[in-house]
Amino acid sequence: MVQLWYPAGSRAPSPHRRNPVAPYTDPGTAAALEGDWGMRPGVLKGVGTHARAGGLPAPGTRSAVVLSHGRGASRILTSGLAEELASHGHLVAAVDHTYDAAAVRFPDGRLVLGALPAEPEDWDAQDRLEVAVRAADLRCVADALCRRTRPLAGVAVQRIGLLGHSLGGAAAAEAMRTDRRFVAGLDLDGGLFGTTVAETGLDRPFLLLTSSPDHETWARWRAHHRNWGRHLHLTGGGHLSATDVPALAAAAGLRERWPEPLFSDYLGTIAPHRAATVTRACATAFFDRFLLGLHRPLLDAPTHRYPELRFLWTRGREPAGGQVQEHGSGA
Repeated sequence: MVQLWYPAGSRAPSPHRRNPVAPYTDPGTAAALEGDWGMRPGVLKGVGTHARAGGLPAPGTRSAVVLSHGRGASRILTSGLAEELASHGHLVAAVDHTYDAAAVRFPDGRLVLGALPAEPEDWDAQDRLEVAVRAADLRCVADALCRRTRPLAGVAVQRIGLLGHSLGGAAAAEAMRTDRRFVAGLDLDGGLFGTTVAETGLDRPFLLLTSSPDHETWARWRAHHRNWGRHLHLTGGGHLSATDVPALAAAAGLRERWPEPLFSDYLGTIAPHRAATVTRACATAFFDRFLLGLHRPLLDAPTHRYPELRFLWTRGREPAGGQVQEHGSGA
């Protein structure tokens, strides 16, 4: 299941004819997420969005960002990030990986709940299986975006990037390894499990934005990556800082419902609005640069505007004139 965010065309001539505000999610998905994630029942019903449903897209050639959620999560938990990227001109295709996501509502009304094992006997084998299935899902979305019968009338997709949170970050890396249509990738705090990318690196731009402590898959990737790359760290962040969860935490009662150290590990100490600001700035700078060819200096060096952002590792620099770096070029 895929949800699209995109820049809309001209507004309707009358406010009474405007498309309805898009719901954050449906009741069945909300109930499943609230139950699985220990949220206060009914909290997701009150969450609003900044998007409208079914609007006509602004026509033209666009970049696309395909988004993969974390294990047992949902595409809705990165809605804020998707809206931000769409507001910068990107088409965003957010995937719900069926049987992996907490719940997936299909257009015919079916609700499919997640079915992943909580404690598999062999985690390495399970990671390889899940990442392979997810990477195949991402390639399927690329097929749909690139075929002549496009999902959005009047919109042609020219360049495709990948964005993944947690296990979605590993899936993004694996999809880039196996499909050259993906020209750039961003991993949000995802260990590179279930893929060989830590051993091989990639030959296209890749950004690792983490909140968790450094670990061996990231170190191996840094040693083998072969193109523009960054490892940035969000000081005070938690594993879910890039998602909508920190903004929902107070209303959802997570401080009372989640034990320590789970709450601190997942949400960190950074203010939710600040975590969102820094994460979204990095994501838009990255995809503006490598999908649109725009100069975005945020990723070149530390800046006083974002003191929480630490540069742990860099390879490559801004190409002359802000042009997109060619595939496979050295750094």
